[in-house]
Amino acid sequence: MQARWSRLLVVLLLFATVLLLGAGCSHRKEFRFSGATMGTTYHITVVAPFWSSLSRLERLIQEELLAINQSLSVYDPRSEISRFNAMTDTEVALEISDRFADVLAVSDDVWRRTRGAFDPTVFPLVKLWGFNTDGSPKMPQAEAIEAARRRVGFQYIHFDARNRIGKSIPNVGLDLSAIAKGYGVDRVAGVVRNAGYTDFIVEIGGEVFASGRKSDGQPWKVGINYPDAAAPPDLVYRTLPLSDRAVATSGDYRNFRNIEGKRYTHIIDPQTGRPIDNGVVSVTVLADTCALADGLATGLMVMGPEQALPLVEQWPGIDCLFLVKDAEGKLIEFASSGFGKTP
Repeated sequence: MQARWSRLLVVLLLFATVLLLGAGCSHRKEFRFSGATMGTTYHITVVAPFWSSLSRLERLIQEELLAINQSLSVYDPRSEISRFNAMTDTEVALEISDRFADVLAVSDDVWRRTRGAFDPTVFPLVKLWGFNTDGSPKMPQAEAIEAARRRVGFQYIHFDARNRIGKSIPNVGLDLSAIAKGYGVDRVAGVVRNAGYTDFIVEIGGEVFASGRKSDGQPWKVGINYPDAAAPPDLVYRTLPLSDRAVATSGDYRNFRNIEGKRYTHIIDPQTGRPIDNGVVSVTVLADTCALADGLATGLMVMGPEQALPLVEQWPGIDCLFLVKDAEGKLIEFASSGFGKTP
């Protein structure tokens, strides 16, 4: 009897060893969760041991996204940015959170480097052209465009290292929507990384940061949408391998208005006060942070490839791809030297 139990024990031990060896080959899986934030959606994939529970991590991510909205949402009258925009006293400074201050610092860098092509104070012009309303847009009068343009200028915003912000003209305001989603991606990536995970991908409204590799050891892959309003939303123009970098795309093919028979994009040139009309249909930017990629994609789109590519080539860690439509409707690529290289 004892010998039989000994043989049974050996068999069980061998069976357990086989199971452990098999698990060792595929002991990690991809956990996925998603939700709504910033007027769009988010999707996150984290590679972790298959026995993990990520419920606490998901809760921390939701808390972070809520905090970002409470800071940067222009649709929440109680948010920090809304309280700042409501200020009319140029002698008053508002104390702001680190989140708000971080976005301002990145915005300032992009604004300066793009020579004002990216400007977070452009909202009066966006509103004037009807891109935040559901009604029928009308062609703005030249006088109205000029009046709104006088309220635009990031130089009218003042902030310091003590997280205080003020304004030098009473009716200037901020709309950080062109950079907030990218910043949200960075903050969520920080939450995931601080929880001890090194292989993950975070996407908010199409802006992405990828860290490490997939569960099979391959780089993460991100698709660039085909830039045509008539194309299916999931039609991919090009796929990029992505590891430890961020990618953001700005385009004119989803958000536009038809006014008096002409198509106008929501991308406004802050210096002219009018939607851009330079043939650029999309710009995809690769950078170390998604906030930088997000804001820069808008700025480069305003600049156009002729002005933007020399800037990108001199900016370490930045690469970009322009898609420009010619007179016959054909797409032409203009890319920086390092764009699309395998990580």
